[in-house]
Amino acid sequence: MPKANVTIVGLGFVGSSMGLALKKSGADISIIGHDKEPEVAREALKMKAVDRTDWNLISACEKADIVILALPFQEMRETMKAVGPYLKPGCLVTDTAIPKRPVMKWAEEFLPEHVSFVGGNPIISPQGEAAGVKAASAEVLKGATYCLTPSPQASGEAVELTVALVKAMGANPYFLDPAEHDGLLAGIEQLPIIAAAALMGTLSQSPPWRDMRRLGGSAFSQGTASLWESRTFWAQPFLENADNLIRWVDQLIYQLETLKRGLQEQDEEVLSTYFGRAIAERERWYKDKTFGQWEEVPEPPRPPGMLETFLGIRLRKPKE
Repeated sequence: MPKANVTIVGLGFVGSSMGLALKKSGADISIIGHDKEPEVAREALKMKAVDRTDWNLISACEKADIVILALPFQEMRETMKAVGPYLKPGCLVTDTAIPKRPVMKWAEEFLPEHVSFVGGNPIISPQGEAAGVKAASAEVLKGATYCLTPSPQASGEAVELTVALVKAMGANPYFLDPAEHDGLLAGIEQLPIIAAAALMGTLSQSPPWRDMRRLGGSAFSQGTASLWESRTFWAQPFLENADNLIRWVDQLIYQLETLKRGLQEQDEEVLSTYFGRAIAERERWYKDKTFGQWEEVPEPPRPPGMLETFLGIRLRKPKE
């Protein structure tokens, strides 16, 4: 059987990390990479995240069995529209963008019926100060939660193949409805960026900022760190998820008002209880994330031998 052809469109941090993880898995696949920035494509090839690159988007995708759109949200619609007519029958298309609801709509609009779309979102972030392709690493996917939002039109085989792909990367598939995904990610992913921007704006636009900035330590650095990770900011993903974000912003304002009242009333008990609860919850979350102690969600059953047949790799069965 010939090798499966996987095309990764977008070879930044996420796309190249996925390529490296698939390479590390030993999967019997050929990985083609495409990026609109030639330097990024050359770097991905140099680090062996892909087997070869193709500067032409259509040429890179037309013979692929699997197409991974590891692109920013704002590039997803036009890319789907461009490649859709050229995808071969049975091709699996997946992505990494948030929010998911508009992406699912675009997939239905622009991808042909003979193609299956399974939305994806790997919960990963760069380690350290590096960014883009230079920050790529197979290790960031090891044990990571990988959200999957299958299209209703996706075949069962395509869903199972996506699960196989995610597991080959070392990540853990987590199935969600697109609307549920967007509501949760608005709070846990987008709200921290909004809060960091508000903090940065509050301080940097105040008269004392010129002197205050010299005093910034770990609390300020950590509180605004999400702005560094999101330094190429685009408003569109936030606007497309505005209904969810507005609810979360309202909740954040309510919590800030609670703290404000505690300060105004000099209520040590209220503040101590509030911070104690917050610290305990943060510690619990960090421990769960570090050790992967999440409640398991059942996956659809996988047909025996499918992963081995298509990707040419074998996963160890869990011990009884």
